[in-house]
Amino acid sequence: MRRLVSEYLTDWLGQPARKPMILRGARQVGKTWLVRELARSSGRALVEVNLERRPELADHFAGNAARRAIADLGIDLGVQIRPESALLFLDEIQATPQMLGALRWLGEDVPELPVIAAGSLLDFALREPAFSVPVGRITYCHVEPMSFYEFLDACGQAGLHTVLRESVGKGELGSRLHARALELFAEFCLVGGLPEVVADWTEHRDDDRRLRLQRDLLATYRDDFNKYRDRIPADLLRRVMDSTVRQLGKRFIYSQVDADSSHRELKKAAELLFLARVCHPIEHTAANGLPLGAEGNPRLLKSILVDVGLASVQLGLSRLRFRDLNEVVWSNRGGLAEQFVGQHLRCLARPYEERRLFFWQRAGGRPGEIDYVLQEGGRIVPIEVKAGASGAMKSLHAFMQEKELKLAARFDTKPPSIQDMKLRTTTGEEVGYRLTSLPLYMVESLPLALLRHGTPAG
Repeated sequence: MRRLVSEYLTDWLGQPARKPMILRGARQVGKTWLVRELARSSGRALVEVNLERRPELADHFAGNAARRAIADLGIDLGVQIRPESALLFLDEIQATPQMLGALRWLGEDVPELPVIAAGSLLDFALREPAFSVPVGRITYCHVEPMSFYEFLDACGQAGLHTVLRESVGKGELGSRLHARALELFAEFCLVGGLPEVVADWTEHRDDDRRLRLQRDLLATYRDDFNKYRDRIPADLLRRVMDSTVRQLGKRFIYSQVDADSSHRELKKAAELLFLARVCHPIEHTAANGLPLGAEGNPRLLKSILVDVGLASVQLGLSRLRFRDLNEVVWSNRGGLAEQFVGQHLRCLARPYEERRLFFWQRAGGRPGEIDYVLQEGGRIVPIEVKAGASGAMKSLHAFMQEKELKLAARFDTKPPSIQDMKLRTTTGEEVGYRLTSLPLYMVESLPLALLRHGTPAG
């Protein structure tokens, strides 16, 4: 399968002064596969060390003699490690957090040996003050689930992928290709972007196999909760995760998770799931300026799951019905659409940075909410998500007038379009702005669409 992040890893490998790399991302998003594929494509001998299964191997790095440590590790593993032609992969490094400090001198003392570390619960170790991270001496790469465009490539639809990207510049997309893209979009909403599920689906296209895999992966995430038991009860983590899916598209209300648990406990459970990247927060922003996180109400929060396919399973959308989007995708009032868009907005960030998600909600007075607020370049872009082909945009009109913005985006099920809006809000104020509308399956084309069509006429 082709992953766009592979290009970033290949570029890193070719740098003469590369730093050791840490891959960050939830379990099952494909970190191990990416490293193995990098070794294969580059012709390097992969030395893979799973520190969760064999934590004793970290003992070789207890000192600071890097070359001796590498030689001793090779003897222990029964292989000869030639730094100039090998790739060292330290998987599940959070099991031995002291290895984080060793990354620095590995990079400095054996620069010809590329080193990659990863771990599904790595962020827990990174937050522990007892373990120092060599700041400035390592680099990060954030790995997300496969995107819809990557899914198209995996399904043999690379031609459609190309057409969708090109249609942003041309401003047109044939009705049949639009309908076909919507069918595949509905398929992706149920299959999701976890590589193991996608690989099996493209080979077998069997709903029962897909569901078994997805339920097994959900069980894997829940099994991980037992590793947090010293921090929070595993059952409470499971309930917060389940409630995230039930509250998709709405403000996350802790009391709806468990009326008998304290707000503090529930908040801590949510923060742990955010750290593990099982769920992602959507933070409130006042959207008065950049950065978006400078002003906001910490009591206002929304949340999405790591993967839309897993969310669909938890919502009971177990079978594919391509011809009935209302029943399959929109049966939960558009929450699944917001899950899809949020998941893909995270994919828009460069691999070395992580995209934070924001939404806006008016505090007091008349109601108003914007599903997502994006920083694109030096400007603020509000994003409306519509679960269908139409829907009122009163909140968007009022937001654009109040914040004096000139560019907004909308995702729905209609073909791409651009409109120069000139109207009055419900309270009578004049407002004018450009609205870039894209079908939901084209979230990945948003930056290009904003770049090409981001200046309102007049």
